[in-house]
Amino acid sequence: MANSFTDKSLHENSSPSPVASISFDGYIHRLHQLRWSPPPSPSASTVAISGSLHQFRRSPPPSPSASMVASTVSISFDGRHLRSPPSVLTVTSTVSISFNGRLHRLPQLFFSISQGSESKKLIEDHLNKINKPFVKSIHSPDGDIIDCVLFHLQPAFDRLELKATVSSDPPTEPSNEQSKKGIASELKQKWSSKGESCPDGTIPIRRTREYEIFRSVPVSYFGKSNSASIKTNNIYNGHEHAIGYGFGEFYGAKATLNVWAPNVSNPSEFSLSHISISSDVPTDILNTITAGWQVSPKLGKDNSPRLFIYWTKDGSRSGCYNLLCSGFVQTSSKIALGAAIYPISTYNGQQFDISLLIWKEPKSGNWWLKVGSSLVGYWPATLFPNLQEKATLVEFGGEVYNGLLGPHTSAEMGSGHFSNEGFGKAAYIRNLEVIDRKHKTNPLSKFSLLAEKRSCYDITTGFADNWGHYIYFGGSGNEPTCT
Repeated sequence: MANSFTDKSLHENSSPSPVASISFDGYIHRLHQLRWSPPPSPSASTVAISGSLHQFRRSPPPSPSASMVASTVSISFDGRHLRSPPSVLTVTSTVSISFNGRLHRLPQLFFSISQGSESKKLIEDHLNKINKPFVKSIHSPDGDIIDCVLFHLQPAFDRLELKATVSSDPPTEPSNEQSKKGIASELKQKWSSKGESCPDGTIPIRRTREYEIFRSVPVSYFGKSNSASIKTNNIYNGHEHAIGYGFGEFYGAKATLNVWAPNVSNPSEFSLSHISISSDVPTDILNTITAGWQVSPKLGKDNSPRLFIYWTKDGSRSGCYNLLCSGFVQTSSKIALGAAIYPISTYNGQQFDISLLIWKEPKSGNWWLKVGSSLVGYWPATLFPNLQEKATLVEFGGEVYNGLLGPHTSAEMGSGHFSNEGFGKAAYIRNLEVIDRKHKTNPLSKFSLLAEKRSCYDITTGFADNWGHYIYFGGSGNEPTCT
């Protein structure tokens, strides 16, 4: 959260500051038309801010006891004073505000949110862009709405040039002569659990709700990732991994992922299990493709594990999750990206998993996704300047985003238990495989392990005849030794 102030605004009480920002419960909100008293300066120790929050009524509110009202906000630093209109309720949570490039934390804040017509229009415009006209809508038991959208109206084709990538020929799948035999673990989703389906010629798209976009500032950030590959990861930015990774020449990756529902209490955080392929070009920006399951209250409203995909061609400056921007071309009428998965594994009980395959189709050059026995769709090769020919980095494992300042997050990874507990208790990814230049599937026999904070989340590996190479990973995030 960075602020920029003109010389004039630094020295005149009557001049409003262009922008500042405040965060609570992990959400960042922008303050507009602020007046500083006294003006901020390098030597200032106490600065009062008043102004209006450029945000809107949100659902759910930032704490169970909070209720959103429209008003203004007045704040001071160093805890000297906190005041607000009498109609505003108190929210006690981690609160931080930045000025002059420094981040300040407050134990509690009286705040309110004003809803501006201009901002509301931005949200409505964005919803109209990503929620396409549908021929049928399905109400899922978990509260989601799945829209059956005609294939040619899906978000990918907002880029007209991507229509040229469509082919009536099915993709050529890699041969699996070297891989472990077995039946692919199939995906089940709640929206279709009662026999509902989308008609042929359509694809199921999870409808985005207004309150979900409220959580993004600015609106254009909605659906973009703060996930980080090990190539770009900075532990101090909150990304923590427990993964197996390998460098080489790869034309795809394949694995079976154990499905859990880790607890993620902070709405801005997430916990995921994934496979990904990336370009490791030291002198260039990251190109990556990812698929797996994720618990992300910000994107999915609850703690349900959801099937997700993600892509970027420039280190997350562009690209997005699922179908929240133009990019991935979906072909399946049976799988909804971003929709909840069931059943879920239970501790010391029955285990469930899903099989994923990402590969570069040799004729078209596009990167395809298969979940279980279902072809989901593809990322056109033209999206990626550094994945035109091959990938050079593969990753398998878990990631947590820790959005808190101070104490370590309590967001769980995997089952919420460490890897040494093994089958039925710790999360696993089995049958780690890659695709070679001959379009054949081979076991990933040489790979390294990474866990930045093993007292929080850890990882172990092994080999079994029916599982091939596998990993166990996870952790609770709130162990006494985890800091």
